[in-house]
Amino acid sequence: MVRQHSTTPLAIGEVFNSVYDYQTLITERLIDYVRSAVTHTGGISAMKKLLDFAGIYGIKSGMHGPTDISPVGMAAALHLDLAIHNFGIQEYMPHNDTTLEVFRTSYTFDRGFLHPGETPGLGVELDEKAAEAFDFTSAYLPVNRLQDGTIHDW
Repeated sequence: MVRQHSTTPLAIGEVFNSVYDYQTLITERLIDYVRSAVTHTGGISAMKKLLDFAGIYGIKSGMHGPTDISPVGMAAALHLDLAIHNFGIQEYMPHNDTTLEVFRTSYTFDRGFLHPGETPGLGVELDEKAAEAFDFTSAYLPVNRLQDGTIHDW
């Protein structure tokens, strides 16, 4: 219904994790951008397969890139962006200085553009010594429930 009443491009998927979550949305062309995170979708290979499938239907990438995804996940998304034919947009939130002490990245952001850098691989190095200086605190999304109390998928 949203598609029928709007010309605004639709981006869906921050909580979608597989091609099966998207199947109807893609095959019926109900979205314009796939919004999953590489780290939640099964890695680079699984995300590329999903984006190849979306590309058949003219749907572009719009990968999720918030700071709750590590710099490794951000680098994976960036490299994948450069390897696909249906690139659309990349969400980017800069990580804080503490995170960048632990994860040394070669990718850069300048004047609205991300560049992967020249370092081999994904271009992210984990500094284990730096990591030891910081406490790790687990964080989880709250449980999603329906009105009757039933646990429900995000």
